[in-house]
Amino acid sequence: MASSSSFLLLAALLALVSWQATASDPSPLQDFCVADMNSPVRVNGFVCKNPMEVNADDFFKAANLDKPRVPNKVGSNVTLINVMQIAGLNTLGISIARIDYAPLGQNPPHTHPRATEILTVLEGTLYVGFVTSNQPAPNRNKFLSKVLNKGDVFVFPVGLIHFQFNPNPHQPAVAIAALSSQNPGAITIANAVFGSDPAISDDVLAKAFQVEKNTIDYLQDYS
Repeated sequence: MASSSSFLLLAALLALVSWQATASDPSPLQDFCVADMNSPVRVNGFVCKNPMEVNADDFFKAANLDKPRVPNKVGSNVTLINVMQIAGLNTLGISIARIDYAPLGQNPPHTHPRATEILTVLEGTLYVGFVTSNQPAPNRNKFLSKVLNKGDVFVFPVGLIHFQFNPNPHQPAVAIAALSSQNPGAITIANAVFGSDPAISDDVLAKAFQVEKNTIDYLQDYS
């Protein structure tokens, strides 16, 4: 009896580990499930369009990803192609983005709550990195970084805080990122913490960051 109980416990643990290791967007149960954006039904994803009404345009977008984009105030621009742009991506668990970096521009620290990202540098040089989740000392929040050149590839694991920075003061940089979700989401750390609506209490943030309240007020105004 003890041996049988041990076996069942081991099987349960293995099942749990396997489930954690394979967590991702739900796997499709048909060739495709083109999103019906007009359906009033709300599910985890989108309702499938009638397959008899599907056509090639459901899997296409003239995105002009070969064209440079104007960077924002931090010196980058992310052009994301996900299920909201291509309805045929629904249930397929993938999206893509072009990222343009001005000289000394950055894609600031952020996370994708639903996707691992694999980044390929097309032009220029990027300094990239990510931080691991909280761990017991002395290895808590380990920082892993790398300088990438044209043609290099780097992976950012799902949910971890990461960034890219163009260290060249004279030349722009361009990268393509593939993400393992039809809708990966993005949480930019500075904007989320200091620019939420309504704002997080400055008492909370001042204690969390161990700074004066006027510093928090300045950061909230800037965000």
